[in-house]
Amino acid sequence: MKVLIVDDDVVDRKVVKRTLCASSDSHHEVQEATSAAQGMSLLSSSQFDVILLDYRMPEVDGIEMVSDMRAKPDMGNTAIVMISAYDEPSLALDCIEAGAQDFLAKNEITLSKLEKAILFANKRFEIEQRMHKSYLAVKKMAEKDPLTGLSNRYHFEETLKILIASNKRVTSKVALLALDLDNFKHINDTMGHAAGDKVLQQSVKRIRKCLRNNEGFARLGGDEFAIILGNITSGDEISRIANRILDSFKVAFNIDDKEVHCGVSIGVALCPDDSVNAQTLLKCADIAMYRAKQNGKNGVSFYESYYQTEFNQRFLIQNELIGVLENASFRLLYQPLFSAKDKSLLGFEALIRWPEMDPHFTPEEFIPVAEQSKLINRIGEWVITTAFNQLSQWHRQFNTALTMSVNISAVQLHDSDLLPYLSHTLERLSLSANSVILEITETALIKDNKKVTDILRVLSGRGFKIALDDFGMGFSSVSHLMEYPIDIVKLDKSMQTSNESSDKHQRIFKALALMLKTLDFVVVAEGIETKEQLLQCQQFNLERLQGNYLGLPLNKERSELFLASIFDV
Repeated sequence: MKVLIVDDDVVDRKVVKRTLCASSDSHHEVQEATSAAQGMSLLSSSQFDVILLDYRMPEVDGIEMVSDMRAKPDMGNTAIVMISAYDEPSLALDCIEAGAQDFLAKNEITLSKLEKAILFANKRFEIEQRMHKSYLAVKKMAEKDPLTGLSNRYHFEETLKILIASNKRVTSKVALLALDLDNFKHINDTMGHAAGDKVLQQSVKRIRKCLRNNEGFARLGGDEFAIILGNITSGDEISRIANRILDSFKVAFNIDDKEVHCGVSIGVALCPDDSVNAQTLLKCADIAMYRAKQNGKNGVSFYESYYQTEFNQRFLIQNELIGVLENASFRLLYQPLFSAKDKSLLGFEALIRWPEMDPHFTPEEFIPVAEQSKLINRIGEWVITTAFNQLSQWHRQFNTALTMSVNISAVQLHDSDLLPYLSHTLERLSLSANSVILEITETALIKDNKKVTDILRVLSGRGFKIALDDFGMGFSSVSHLMEYPIDIVKLDKSMQTSNESSDKHQRIFKALALMLKTLDFVVVAEGIETKEQLLQCQQFNLERLQGNYLGLPLNKERSELFLASIFDV
């Protein structure tokens, strides 16, 4: 066993050395040092099993030497027995607390006690080392994400708190970037979680290459990541890094020899501009990231204070939506659809409305939230059930072949349960599919072209009429008319002309109407508000008309009175 004696008293060193050498059972290789400095020098060049260290020495005492050793990993792998001329319990505790494994009074040194102290010190040291390794392993598990090796949420938030606190003394800013992979759930659902894990790991590699070495980078959970940028003096620095990350995702991932496209949305919040609290700053970055997703994904958005108000509004609507759904308390209004030729009634469009309760929200407010939260699928089923039940009742009550139009959102078109639900409801009510018009907007045609095309073709093949709503605003494209099985085109109400409309506006409206008729589409003019607009639509030979001038949206009871007046019931 290699032993180092560190003691400035030559007599004490000789006593300890002679005692060790008196052992016949074990061999001790002993070296001596007369000071802490000499002892540290020997430790830096040699390894020892145990150190017998005097408590009281000139310049640097034994406890200081222990502290220095334990602070240096390359010198800390040795058991320590403190020896002292003073035999006080408090002194022994101080030595143990400093990092020694045992304490022995010099006046009690015997071969037996010295060998026991060395043996026990070595064993205690081994146990301490194992415990320390276990602690480090647990600490790593507590701070690191096992899949990517990045900091986890807990460690990231603690790091952010420290950085914010230290940044108060400087004039630069701290930027927090919240990142969320776009369409990651689709990858997981279609290719499996193993493929999803590979996308996450490859994403981390791409993002790392865009960062400086000193940035904090963490996986907060799922496909959510966060980055801390310190010492920021201008927004351009953040934009450059964010845009480098966005560009790195333009190249497809190679997952199991398949090309996988995945973008990333980035939200940015600044300290102290947006908050000096770590949790609040992270929340601001999250809100900005959701705004980036709302803006079309694969982009970057800096936090603005009014985003918080919008976020709170969305949160309130989502909570209220759940309650309204559970109570089935939505309302349906029915707006009549007329023939332009003789103004005869052709059918109704079902329009969903919020219950007559506070807080109250318009469809323009609650439908986007329902789509984002996927509650639109359940809402859509309620609309289909309620509208089809009403149509079936009116068919029997008034002995007429009226149609019912229901609006189908882009999210519903991606729901595999949509077609079975439509078919089952028709069968249960003995309704024909050609009495139902499914209205979609062009935004539904932009996402996942093939999947939307396939479902629309199946629906059309089953006899449903497909209407393209709001044509003439936003994304209007003639190519959509040719690519999809569309039967009816509804000209958006913004296309309607008035006395104040420009001649150019009127010519555009006429040209669109003529083009659609030439292509053999059934054309519906929406938003008829005046007699002049009605006459103009008739002049352009449009087949169907809808608007408040002809008929307001009515509840069930008023619709039945309206029908009774038409059919003399």
